[in-house]
Amino acid sequence: MVIITTVQTEEELKKLKALQNANLRRLIGEEEAMKEGFVTSEYSVELLQKMHQAHPSIIAKEGEEVVGYVIVTNKSVLGEHEELDNLFNTVDEMEFNGDLLKNCTYILVGQLCVGKSHRGQGLVQAMYTYYKEHFSQQYQYLVTDISQANPRSIKAHKKSGFETIGVIEQVGTGWDIVLWDWNK
Repeated sequence: MVIITTVQTEEELKKLKALQNANLRRLIGEEEAMKEGFVTSEYSVELLQKMHQAHPSIIAKEGEEVVGYVIVTNKSVLGEHEELDNLFNTVDEMEFNGDLLKNCTYILVGQLCVGKSHRGQGLVQAMYTYYKEHFSQQYQYLVTDISQANPRSIKAHKKSGFETIGVIEQVGTGWDIVLWDWNK
């Protein structure tokens, strides 16, 4: 049985990192990436630890195995990762519902991944529901970016309630910036 929780131990953090590595676009090949989806950004264990000090990431576990994750991050990591910095700076300059987002409370998805063996089981929605339950009192919005080359991820995010609010160019490709309005 899969349970949704937060990272509690160093071992779980290492398993999250291993799942990330197993799904990196640069390592899995183009055909598999287009069929199964992929992750692009790489985070060191040290940066993941810093992110978890602010807010532990959400994981899906089956027994001791980490089978999915959503990396939770906020501005406490500014200056630590170029792609996150670019996303925060871009989002801050965007408007949503007539408000400049830098004047709103939002939190980012640093990355989402579900292991191949557990895809299609509703884990994306389950992890995002957990995210909302634990952070919607502190933050108005959940924001992330999705590679336009990853249709599987775009579909999963739209199903979870995200809407596209802009586009950003990163790592040589276009990315949709998506937002989930937790006030709806």
